[in-house]
Amino acid sequence: MQNRLFVLTIALTYAFTSQLSADDAHTPIGDAIVDVPIFDAHIHYKEPAWSDYSPASIIELMDRNGVAMGLVSSTPDEGTIMLWEHAPNRIVPELRPYHGDAGSSNWAKATGMAEYLESRLNSYPHEGIGEFHIHRLDKSDAPLFRHVIQIAKERDIFLHVHSGDDPIRWLYSLDPNVKIIWAHAGLGTPAKDVYRLMKKYPDLVADTSLREHDILARGEGLNPDWEKIIYAFPDRLMVGSDTWVNSQWDNYDAIIASNRRWLAHLPREIAEQIAYKNAERLFGRRISMDQIGTR
Repeated sequence: MQNRLFVLTIALTYAFTSQLSADDAHTPIGDAIVDVPIFDAHIHYKEPAWSDYSPASIIELMDRNGVAMGLVSSTPDEGTIMLWEHAPNRIVPELRPYHGDAGSSNWAKATGMAEYLESRLNSYPHEGIGEFHIHRLDKSDAPLFRHVIQIAKERDIFLHVHSGDDPIRWLYSLDPNVKIIWAHAGLGTPAKDVYRLMKKYPDLVADTSLREHDILARGEGLNPDWEKIIYAFPDRLMVGSDTWVNSQWDNYDAIIASNRRWLAHLPREIAEQIAYKNAERLFGRRISMDQIGTR
């Protein structure tokens, strides 16, 4: 009799503990999100910021907001290299094509672009090409993009693409094995179309920079369409700030806080995936709060 009571007690205890674990798996992380490190997957350190924000002050901003590491591209690339040289353990550099007269609207037509990219990639440890824009899809640019894709594949690095959904489909048609980070998850692309594209391309990764207010439905809850995306693809999303103008650096505290606000609605496991663990896997890094205050 005593043995049976003991077994019953153990069984009930296990069932109760298992239920607690199951409940914990669905409980929002809430205020504890402040203790989670952030990987900012969309940083720019463009030339207009250099006089107002030194590399040291950028790292101090990251420290203040619990941003342990960031993916950085700049116009020109020298900005990225300055940050990386100042804090090599905090910066993952990627190569933006924009330089000289080559900007967001004409870079794919610029003379010597492939040679420029190869030269910079041979000189510095960039782990992506981008963020670059495809404002209007021009399929006559296919030879350059095939070359860019080949350059990226040889180095096993990402293309970081700012575009709508059609250019993403086109890039995959050029090479189905290309590695893409979709900047802003398409920005103006409706959430339902974001879901369809990410479902169609199971390796497509997206950063959610400039989407934080859409995700929160400009209120306190998660937008249902974005909630569907988050729970369907938690291993393929990263947050970002997009410091494309100085006002974004001026507002950096609020931008990171707004990302923590929507992450706070998620269970810890998913919140941590999006905040930093996906970046750990994608870029082969270890990311933790221990990096705050270091370079």
